[in-house]
Amino acid sequence: MSTPLNAPSAPRDPFVAASGVRTRPGLVVAWTLLMMGGIAMMVPLVYMVATSLKFPHEVYDLNIIPKEPTFENYIYIFKNTRFGLWFVNSLVTSTFVTISVLFFDSLIGYTLAKFKFRGREIVFIAILTTLMIPTEMLVVPWYIMAKNFGWLNSYWGIMFPGLMTGFGVFLMRQFFSGIPDDYIHAARVDGLGEFRIWWVVAMPLVAPALSALTIFTFLGNWTAFLWPLIATNDRGLYTMPVGLASFSGEYLTDWELIMAGATIATLPTLVVFLVFQRYIIRGVVLAGIKG
Repeated sequence: MSTPLNAPSAPRDPFVAASGVRTRPGLVVAWTLLMMGGIAMMVPLVYMVATSLKFPHEVYDLNIIPKEPTFENYIYIFKNTRFGLWFVNSLVTSTFVTISVLFFDSLIGYTLAKFKFRGREIVFIAILTTLMIPTEMLVVPWYIMAKNFGWLNSYWGIMFPGLMTGFGVFLMRQFFSGIPDDYIHAARVDGLGEFRIWWVVAMPLVAPALSALTIFTFLGNWTAFLWPLIATNDRGLYTMPVGLASFSGEYLTDWELIMAGATIATLPTLVVFLVFQRYIIRGVVLAGIKG
């Protein structure tokens, strides 16, 4: 049946775009707030980079764009300080700790997920309780331990508190629990040893968790400040956060040098996040819904 020519047309939905896709007011508001939040978070980063390009007399100007941009601050920290050595120290300690966490935490997580033994749940709960202890409460025991074993002022002294983590064990245990036991049983029937089953069969199946744990561990150690500050007093062993703090004196703070060093220190974290951000999101989501 045809529609009369003089029939009134249906009113247009104000939330339907010209393309025919329906838009919701809540979605518009959400995107607006997200953009505002993103801009607000970018402002400190932009100001940091801008300050690193300023001369000392311009540091306290509120202008985002430097009047006379200069790279003298970057040249100075590499020629007149041990910034290059601090960068290497942070890279070495962060990389070694990350490898250790991936190895030991995945082994422990696999054991707790795929082996049935008396007290397994008690062990897991005991590991989880370590997540409730603030780091500040562990500093004194760590220091006494490092002093008694002669680990102060050494790479090992900086690294040993983070070689294994409760969070890593929890994350890996949750992911290993999601692997069907049939895969493990089939590998045992084929004659594989438990270590090889863990390495060849189980590890490739938890790649998202390994990626997320790698990122969290590396970035956490890259930006660590409190314990490296306590464990070392040799400037040659400073990590980057501790070294940058040395630019701040009792009466004078070289903000332009701090900002130049912070800009360089931020680059690896930005690269890691931009490359692996999808693994961060996937790892967090899956860790939250498993268990």
